[in-house]
Amino acid sequence: MSRPDRPQRRIMGPQSALTDFLASHNISAHQIRLDADARRRAAGQNPDGTPVEGSAAATEPTTTPAEDEAAIPEVTGRRRRTAAAAAREEKSKKQQKAIEKIKASKKFQKRKRASGSGDDSDYEEDLARAIFERTAPLPGQMENCAVCGKRFTVTTYSRNAPDGGLLCGPCGKDLAKAVDAPKKRAKRIPGALTARRQAMSSILDGTFKLGAKSLATLCIETLAKNIDLAEDLGDLPEPVIDKIARKLSKHRLLNSQTLSLFIQPTAEQVHIYDCAKLTADDFVRVFQTVPHLKKIKAYNAIHFKDEVVDYLLSRDIELEDFYLHGANLVSESKWKEFLEQKGKPLRSLRVYWTDKHFTNDLLALLETACPSLERLKVSHNEQVGAEGVKAITRVQTLRHLSLHLRKHVHPDVFVALLNSIGKNLETFSIAMMQGLDNTVLDAIHNKCRSLQKLRITESEVMTDDGFERLFKDWENKGLRFISFKNCRHCESTSPRQNPDNVGLCSKGFKALMAHSGSKLQSLNVQGCRHISASAFEEVFSADKVYPELTELEISFCEEVTDFIVGSIFRSCPQLRELNVFGCMKVKDVRVPRGKILVGVPNALGMVIEGTED
Repeated sequence: MSRPDRPQRRIMGPQSALTDFLASHNISAHQIRLDADARRRAAGQNPDGTPVEGSAAATEPTTTPAEDEAAIPEVTGRRRRTAAAAAREEKSKKQQKAIEKIKASKKFQKRKRASGSGDDSDYEEDLARAIFERTAPLPGQMENCAVCGKRFTVTTYSRNAPDGGLLCGPCGKDLAKAVDAPKKRAKRIPGALTARRQAMSSILDGTFKLGAKSLATLCIETLAKNIDLAEDLGDLPEPVIDKIARKLSKHRLLNSQTLSLFIQPTAEQVHIYDCAKLTADDFVRVFQTVPHLKKIKAYNAIHFKDEVVDYLLSRDIELEDFYLHGANLVSESKWKEFLEQKGKPLRSLRVYWTDKHFTNDLLALLETACPSLERLKVSHNEQVGAEGVKAITRVQTLRHLSLHLRKHVHPDVFVALLNSIGKNLETFSIAMMQGLDNTVLDAIHNKCRSLQKLRITESEVMTDDGFERLFKDWENKGLRFISFKNCRHCESTSPRQNPDNVGLCSKGFKALMAHSGSKLQSLNVQGCRHISASAFEEVFSADKVYPELTELEISFCEEVTDFIVGSIFRSCPQLRELNVFGCMKVKDVRVPRGKILVGVPNALGMVIEGTED
């Protein structure tokens, strides 16, 4: 039994459809109930409809059920009309209050003064009412839909109706489907843009070939796309495995899992072209799995650390070719241990991007630690200087030497180097050493007799006379690779004026082609802008043929014209690719079928594939 003093709890259930309808029209069911009770009390009835004892209604005769049923619609209609009138009156009061607020605003008064209406009350009322009608409800306020009449909450995404007002969510979606229907897009040829982009990438990589792809190339591309399904590469030849490794590295697919495909126990060489996703344990796994390893090449070997070198020293592995790129975490002491313990069978040592720990002292060890060393390349190094170059002069077994140093080295040091080991050199490459002068060219002419590859770039001191003396009556046989990139006059005040003929100019270029043109396979004279048009026309005249030249770079040689490009294609029957970036006089050249012209500024792109017969 419940206590009489405890307040009763009212459990509210779901509202009926009628209650929701009345609420959407600002009609309160509770207010209707209170009004009905007041009318009943005035009529002398209880809330259940029975007469109150002692009232006039109790003494009057009661009505029949049929009469009560007939009176129900009239009562209900009267209640609805009363509630609607009350709602309209409330709404009218709110509108009038909002209009009065608009009239009191400074913006309204300013607009009224600008109209020149004076004290016209009718105009003031009409203007304020027009502003009120144009004022849209703010987000969060309630509004009736202009189409279906349903009351909804206004949001920032509520759409405007065509005839004014706002739309609820469903009506807004219907309007969006009818008005904002997506336009039909132009049909695109599947794969057209991708194929062109792939061709551009292959040309810049130097792997582009005309014609249909070979079956091996298609298989390699398919394997690269589904490399996660591969379990073993089987007994594929080394060139094919190398192409697969290059393809995976290009797409950054080489990781700890895919590395297992390339480290077979019977292999003697491992080429890893992207080690960015490998860890030190992966490098240790390479030396564990391949016990007969002879050659290793690792690009971006950022995790090739001292612990990896320690494990390599503990293994009975005799490396002949060691190619390491970006291994900045190998300390100088570990480099020294490696050369002292593993340097005896070493025939090739190539080290790239070692900023701190590959020093002059390590080069001084090469004479005794590496008695069989034939190839040495030190590139992008900040520690090696003149002392290191002097140490190289004592390595008499060298055949290939490539240096790209950040420290300045006097030309006399390179002259002494050439005087000591120049007679045996087949490759001599000095990149971005701006202080080199004609004495180095004269030393090459006097001492080198077996050169096949010569690279000297970014020289601003060598002159055209020095290049001419180098190739004129030179006892060395014709070179196969030559690069004199950006050997030119670079004075900032007058770069086009070159009274001293600094850099490779016309006479040096003609002497170069006269000496090595018959054997030359690759030539790079990019940026040698003082080679005249007459020199190009003479070198590539109708009676001159260069049967082995396949790659030619003449970018930013400003005197190159359409006629010269056509003469080059005629004189070089095996030429595959010609680069003419920055040659602004090349505009409308006819490219033979099977040739590639790169660098012409046109609407089709930088590459023109020849179609002329």
